Amino acid sequence: MSKNYDVIIVGCGASGLYAALNLPSDMKVLVLAKRELTLCNSSLAQGGIAGVYKNPDDSPALHKEDTFIAGGFENDPDSTEVLVTEAAQDIDKIIKLGVDFDKTPDGDYHRTLEGGHGKHRIFHHKDATGYEIETKLLAYVQTLPNVEIWENALMCDCHKVGDGFSFLVLKDGEFITCNSHKAIFATGGIGRVYEFTTNSAIATGDGIAKAYDMGAEIKHLSYIQFHPTAFNNRNTRECFLISEAVRGEGAYLLNCNKERFMQNYDRRKELAPRDVVSHSIIFEVRRTGSDEFYIDISHKDPEFVKNRFPMIYKNLLEAGYDMTKEPVPIFPCHHYLMGGINVDTFARTNIDGLYACGECSHTGVHGNNRLASNSLLEALVFSRRAAADIAEKLDKSKTLESYPYEIDESAPHIPSGLRREIRALMQKSYFVLPDIGSLQDSLTRVAHIREMLVKGNYKLDRDYVEARSLATVAYIVLTEAVEIAFSSVPLDYVDYEHGF
Repeated sequence: MSKNYDVIIVGCGASGLYAALNLPSDMKVLVLAKRELTLCNSSLAQGGIAGVYKNPDDSPALHKEDTFIAGGFENDPDSTEVLVTEAAQDIDKIIKLGVDFDKTPDGDYHRTLEGGHGKHRIFHHKDATGYEIETKLLAYVQTLPNVEIWENALMCDCHKVGDGFSFLVLKDGEFITCNSHKAIFATGGIGRVYEFTTNSAIATGDGIAKAYDMGAEIKHLSYIQFHPTAFNNRNTRECFLISEAVRGEGAYLLNCNKERFMQNYDRRKELAPRDVVSHSIIFEVRRTGSDEFYIDISHKDPEFVKNRFPMIYKNLLEAGYDMTKEPVPIFPCHHYLMGGINVDTFARTNIDGLYACGECSHTGVHGNNRLASNSLLEALVFSRRAAADIAEKLDKSKTLESYPYEIDESAPHIPSGLRREIRALMQKSYFVLPDIGSLQDSLTRVAHIREMLVKGNYKLDRDYVEARSLATVAYIVLTEAVEIAFSSVPLDYVDYEHGF
């Protein structure tokens, strides 16, 4: 048996949910949540959502300028213009949907500052903005009679069939075929391809890998952002993020000698963009011979810190650190993906009827380094535009077809250790500053693992799907990295060492 829908959305984060609620109410929509409904990178976003909204002291032009500077001027001009000029309508809409942004005593919205921003334009809910947006969007979408949400529903495969798409979904141990006229991939990032990441457990690049297999253009997948201030307890693979906003509120970065060092690398000091700070930390490692670094906001009023960052304060306290009294250990960690499935300003891919939104997409708005708090904004703006394009173009009269999926129930499990090996290769060869000497060997090994998984006959389960996805995205990243490394030396790996 197969189930038919007008639109299937793969991913239940901010972009997937916002696309669903912006689709017309007469469309039958299915949203696939890979695991628990709120387990996604959107829920983990702490800092906030950037945008010019009811602020006469700011402008979209200034927001665009900051975005271009942070992105090394590799940003797509048209997409970035859409992002900054349409920010206000989506911020206004989610406020009307119940998102509770913090306010000042006079009733205005409190806008904070983060690295790379020249104006206070970050709307936030304490230090848990992503969770606030995610849960409010989810609550609204769950009331829509035209939208089904399937929890613990894994996209195992997808094929373009005729004018539509046919999905193979594994839900509660059962394989289900679902067909749709249009499809939106909103599957998040690739964080689990690294040993250490701030990303949630679902971030294995499934949508990007499947789109690649289907023939979609993948662009700049090697543009990976490493957040400079992940909590460094040296124990867990999923690293707790200490928000950009902590630096925005005046925190210092300290080296192993408990000395500030950013002034030696960039005139913006702690408020430099993330890639600059991460590179500077690695240069400081080389200078001092130590990988011990700290973030320190203990010079600020303790009550302000506790009220401004309640979640961070609580989590650090549970780990044995009081951020109001002492420096906290940090180190760069994989955080975000600027590249992905290449799309236009309506989130359309080069495959007719397939759209991509959120972190799995490449809109071009981030250039080679995302400006803080532009990610939630991107997720909203372009998923809304995808929904508008689908509303205009969807033809329900066309017949939907199913792909004849065959499942070998007797196939063996994949060999153990493959995902662990992929993570080790990526961590060694492509972390903050690429290890030129190991890139080619890592690519060769990853290509072998991917070929084995793609051509081999293995049990179709979560382990296989995620390993295949990780091998595919690692292969694409390292292929790009090798091409860049052996064609030229990127300037941004040189300039920051000497400062200004």
